[in-house]
Amino acid sequence: MSQKLNSMRLLEKHNVPYEMTEFPDTERDAEVIAEILGVPAYMVYKTLVVQPVDNPKKPLLALIAADRTLDLKALAAVSGHKKVSMAAHKDAEQMTGLKVGGISALALTHKNWPIYLDQPATELEHILVSAGQRGMDLRVPTAALIRVLGAKVAEISQ
Repeated sequence: MSQKLNSMRLLEKHNVPYEMTEFPDTERDAEVIAEILGVPAYMVYKTLVVQPVDNPKKPLLALIAADRTLDLKALAAVSGHKKVSMAAHKDAEQMTGLKVGGISALALTHKNWPIYLDQPATELEHILVSAGQRGMDLRVPTAALIRVLGAKVAEISQ
């Protein structure tokens, strides 16, 4: 597969080196994907679409490791909302235009949604994130990813 995705164009525009990894596009579970790619689950980050209860049309993106669970209370606190909830799969797909399992913060920067990256990522030199299409992840330097996404780093998982 040689097509360039917007996520790759964005990284190239910012001179961020990345490595593309591929896996069967039937897989959506980040922990299974980590296993297929032969990397620890804590290195594969899933992008979750989260909706503030007071403003569901302006979602947030939360990036957390495959082996962790989003802490909705913590995310609500750092994002300044009383309460947030996970978007239903169909809502997430509708809002992002991407399929669940292929939702990528890198492919959604044009939406200017707030992006939160879980703090443990900062301890890793590289993490893997979705390329914006099922079956493809990008291995990206964490610091550069934070810069390109304008992501806020916070403890948002357990």
